[in-house]
Amino acid sequence: MPDWVVWLILAALLAAGELLTLTLFLAPLALGSVAAALVAGFGANLAIQIVVFLGVSLAGVVGLRPIAKRHLRTPAALRTGTAALPGTKAIVLERVDDLGGRVKIGGEVWTARSFFEGQVYEEGARVEVAKIEGATALVFE
Repeated sequence: MPDWVVWLILAALLAAGELLTLTLFLAPLALGSVAAALVAGFGANLAIQIVVFLGVSLAGVVGLRPIAKRHLRTPAALRTGTAALPGTKAIVLERVDDLGGRVKIGGEVWTARSFFEGQVYEEGARVEVAKIEGATALVFE
């Protein structure tokens, strides 16, 4: 079996291993195997193939892996719009019960209902937004 075929089989195995582990360690080794397959295809001897494999793999592990890992650890996107409202405080403007009411959340007036059945919040009470359903804030104390 030609050397370049062996290197490509190794590259495929390493790539499959990377897909299973997602460690970002086997991918540079797979790239090194592909590079070694290329030089083997051009007729380089085994010593040169191994040097190319080690060089490309080392460059990938040292150079590319930290960059790739940094991109995996990007902070979660900031919540905006209605997704940012749960957990914020609101002031009751009109009595809030199971049927409805009005609250002020961050300067905006919202229709509201009590989150827990049977709870009633009178005007001036401070409540917390539990959830937004459509254009209605579900609140609790």
